[in-house]
Amino acid sequence: MDATPRAGMEAPLPVPAEARKGIVRHLGLSGRLFLVTIAFVALVEILIYVPTVANYRRMWLSDRIAAAQIAALVLEASPDQRVSEDLARHLLRGVGASAIAVRGDGTRRLLAVDAMPSEVSGLVDLRSHDWVASIGGAWRTVFTESTAPIRVVGHGRDGFDLVEILLDEAPLREALIDFAGRLLLSSLAIAAAVAGLVFLMLQRIIVRPVRRLARNITEFADDPQGSDRVIVPSRRTDEIGHAEVALARMENALASELRQKRRLAELGLSVSKINHELRNLLTTAQLLGDRLETVSDPAVQRIAPRLLATLGRAIRFCEETLAYGRTTETVPQRRKVLLAPLLAEQSDLSRLGGASAVTIRVVCGRDLEVDVDPDQFSRALTNIVRNAVQALTSDKTPLPDPAIEIQATRQGRFGAGQVTIVVSDNGPGLPERARANLFSPFEGSMRPGGTGLGLPIAAELIQFQGGSLTLDQTGEGEGARFRIVIPDRAPSSL
Repeated sequence: MDATPRAGMEAPLPVPAEARKGIVRHLGLSGRLFLVTIAFVALVEILIYVPTVANYRRMWLSDRIAAAQIAALVLEASPDQRVSEDLARHLLRGVGASAIAVRGDGTRRLLAVDAMPSEVSGLVDLRSHDWVASIGGAWRTVFTESTAPIRVVGHGRDGFDLVEILLDEAPLREALIDFAGRLLLSSLAIAAAVAGLVFLMLQRIIVRPVRRLARNITEFADDPQGSDRVIVPSRRTDEIGHAEVALARMENALASELRQKRRLAELGLSVSKINHELRNLLTTAQLLGDRLETVSDPAVQRIAPRLLATLGRAIRFCEETLAYGRTTETVPQRRKVLLAPLLAEQSDLSRLGGASAVTIRVVCGRDLEVDVDPDQFSRALTNIVRNAVQALTSDKTPLPDPAIEIQATRQGRFGAGQVTIVVSDNGPGLPERARANLFSPFEGSMRPGGTGLGLPIAAELIQFQGGSLTLDQTGEGEGARFRIVIPDRAPSSL
């Protein structure tokens, strides 16, 4: 229903959509919950308020119908069913109507003093319960002022089938406005109290715990290594409690990992500082050891080779450790290359001359192509092959015919498949304790004096090519078998 604004009142200026979005965007969780609470409480109040006003109008008119029926009974009890004009006016004034009509036993009786009006402003039939029409009529009465009377029809009783009255709408309008105003004030008070209680409960149950989580995350980000920054989970068993437990577990793990990384970084810095002095000392000791070989004492001749070998291993260990800490691999320049020449170079790259007892067999098609950075891939393969050579030539595992086989195959056409390279040897294989840390720096070596860096570096280089390096499961005494898988890049990225 349209309502005309009152004269002298100015409509509020509209707020641009961009400004409204900006206001909502800058509101915190508390502000948004407050707005949502107000909106829902207001919606509930409207759903209650509007039908209540309509019901008040219906009850007001029902009271007038009941009073009109009493007046009709007085008319029914009078002689000849006639009353004086003064009594008729008194009865009509008590009902608040200008005319009363009743119907019963097939007859119709009318109580009126003045002439009947030519038109009415509306019809209200209380015999039906159409809430839409009732609500519309109530607000029409509130916002529309009419001089014509309204016709009200209701059920009769005590011998009457129907009761009709003509009413001046002004008293109804005044009563309805008064009731609507009082109901609005009470509804606003109740809504404010309910909204406040709901907002306080939401603050306590949701906003404060979420704010605590956010504050803890910010503080932990400032000092992730501080144990005092780890959140202490509350005793809540809901989703926020689960989030606190998960956050505490994550922060503990991250803090421990960062402390370990810091110690490793400090260790690497310390080692780099003493590298020059330590290497000079070991080199000097090696030179002095070389001069011991000229001494004819049998005891010295027996000890000198072992001393030189030990010093050589110590020097290599320092150099390889520092090289691993300094290495920063460049972005691989992958391209299509023939794989057979890279595999054929392994005898030279692994320092296996013609006098070596280890045999390397290469099984690869001449036209087999692979999508790799040839330099990085060759380095990775060299580390794997050299590792196998060192295992086969170890004093602990003398073999009559040590051999390494490198077999390469392709699955699918180039650009939509992958290349698999298997490097296997006929040595004793790897023990279980070596398999667990095989690709971990400084932990996977089973050779005295070894750094355990060859396979981790190889795995990292192959990963740069988009591939993977894994150890196949083999039986006892069947040797070690490493599998390299290099998938092709999509044709669009070549």
